[in-house]
Formats: sequence, C-alpha cells, structure tokens
Amino acid sequence: MQFSGKSVIITGAGKGIGRACAQLMAARGAEVVAISRTQSDLDSLRSEIGGRSIRADLADVAATRAAMAEAGTCDFLINSAGINVLESVLDMSDAGYEAVLGINLRAAIITCQEFARARVARGGGGAIVNITSIAGHRGFQDHLCYAASKAGLEGATRVLAKELGPHGIRVNAVAPTITLTELAAEAWNDPVKSQPMMVRHPLNRFAEAEEVAQSIALLLSDDSKMISGAVLPVDGGFLAV
Repeated sequence: MQFSGKSVIITGAGKGIGRACAQLMAARGAEVVAISRTQSDLDSLRSEIGGRSIRADLADVAATRAAMAEAGTCDFLINSAGINVLESVLDMSDAGYEAVLGINLRAAIITCQEFARARVARGGGGAIVNITSIAGHRGFQDHLCYAASKAGLEGATRVLAKELGPHGIRVNAVAPTITLTELAAEAWNDPVKSQPMMVRHPLNRFAEAEEVAQSIALLLSDDSKMISGAVLPVDGGFLAV
C-alpha cells in the first residue's frame, strides 16, 4: 500500500477532516497517531482503524508539546485541529481571539516545530500538511480571528518550507472551502443560506471531508516529492473567480 511502513501524526483526528485523514491514511497502510481533546472520539476511531491515540487540549502549550513527545518520531504530520468563534469586529472578545489563534495558529506552529526537531534528530526527511482555509484569502463576515489564524498558518507554512527544506522535510498546506463535515452539513443544509455561497463555486458544490483528505495524502506522497511551500486550494474553483 502507498504508505505501508509509514506513520502519521494527525491533530484534530476525532472529527471532520482530521478523522477522514485518519481513515484514509490507515486504509493506505500508515500507522496513525491520533490527537484529539475528546476521548470518546479517539476511542471510536481506534476501534475502527487501530493505531495510537493521545488525548490533549492543544489550547495548552505544555499539553501540546507533551502530546508531540508522546507521539514520538513519525514520518508525516497533518495539522487538522481548528476552531472558530463567530464574532464581529466590533464585538470580538479577548477570549475568542485567544482561543482561535491559540489552537489554529500557535498549536500548529508548535506541532510543526516538535515534529521537525524529532525528524532532524533522526537525519531529516518527512512531510507536513497544514489545513488552512479559503477564509485566509477572502473576507467573510464574523471571521476576523479565523481568517487571521489561517492566513498566518499559510505564512508559517512558507517559512517552515524554507527552513526545513535543507533537512529534507517538505511543508505544504491545503485551503479547503466549506467542507461538509457532520457539523457543517447541519449548518449549511438550508438552501436559502447555502445557495448564494454555493453558486460562487464553479463546480457548484461544497467539498466532502474525504476529498480534502485525498488532497492531503497526495501532498504527503512521493508523487509530490518536489512540492514544498505550496498552498493547494481544495475549493471547487472558488478562489479562481
């Protein structure tokens, strides 16, 4: 299989895109080290695909570093953990800002750092994919902190690619559009709300979590061994128009 003998750390693996990544990578032969703050999600995932699981709240810096230490040296890292707090600019709270930037940006940078340290200590090599968003490229109402976190992560991805490239570590990102995870499907099942957004996509639909996972697997694979520092839109053409 494509990733036989390889191992991958996946943050936010309990739900949504992260869980789809865990399922796909396991199906393609990788050992999955799943990180999530929800134990029940980890338990159900482990019963489904095996592998290892680590419960950690990535809002906490020390817990994030401890989780990466427990994960050990792996071949790949997928940063899928993320949250959003919908607040307008005028009503934005300090708590919302700290929560979104803490998990979406700070935790992702820390996991990349710890992954890279472990890889370099073993002689280098490996690949990272960070999950960003079209919200880092377009302005959406009530998404100030989320947009800042995702745009920041894309900037970090480019710096990581530059600094880690000499060690043979590739770093890329994917920027999905609205992805129909279980929670998102509930939020966007009203045509009155979804249709105006959907028609902005040339493919006239939103993404499925499995489609985002497939794009991530492509960037981790040897088929992409000359790709680093890139941000791949998984958006049905949204950013092209």
